Amino acid sequence: MLIAGFPAGAWGTNCYLVAPAAGEECVIIDPGHQAAQGVEDALRKHRLKPVAVVLTHGHIDHVASVVPVCGAHDVPAWIHPSDRYMMSDPEKGIGRTIGMPLMGELTVGEPDDVRELSDGAELKLAGMEFAVSHAPGHTKGSVTFRMPEMADIPPVLFSGDLLFAGSVGRTDLPGGDHAEMLESLARVCLPLDDSTVVLSGHGSQTTIGRERASNPYLRGMAAPRRGM
Repeated sequence: MLIAGFPAGAWGTNCYLVAPAAGEECVIIDPGHQAAQGVEDALRKHRLKPVAVVLTHGHIDHVASVVPVCGAHDVPAWIHPSDRYMMSDPEKGIGRTIGMPLMGELTVGEPDDVRELSDGAELKLAGMEFAVSHAPGHTKGSVTFRMPEMADIPPVLFSGDLLFAGSVGRTDLPGGDHAEMLESLARVCLPLDDSTVVLSGHGSQTTIGRERASNPYLRGMAAPRRGM
């Protein structure tokens, strides 16, 4: 398994390229502000061919490079329907005050092929499987992508702006909801094995076990009971 990640743009948003190995097909996760060149550099370095872009949510710092990346490689973009509107109207997702300094340098809109994610979906892309969990709180259409344990790596959760090392995503932007954030953390994150590697939308990687023990938003929180 190959996972190449880099922070991009004014917000330092993590963009990831995921492939079974170098020289194979790959999936691009969250190509945000000023991420297009970094994506091209990583594709060349690892000899990868993209087959899809998948988005954890619709904020401009995670989707700003979707149109050029999808257009350059003729691949679809996947996003939850509740956040799709932000691709064409990012100010509605982050507010005018936050977005205005960079709006003049951004090309907004949808790529030619947009496909919608749903809770519980299993995406099979580039020979890999991504389990989709709807995780509102940061935005109404936030999702996570989980990959199962493989021979050479533990399970991986691409958490977007749901869970960070030592913190969680903000809930004060349009569509944010603190109660929904806590519910999503309990439902999506807490049932996972402690060894699960968390690759989030900002900052360094962590593990579920580390966050369960030390993250103030998770410490003492109980996972929801599963039905009989």
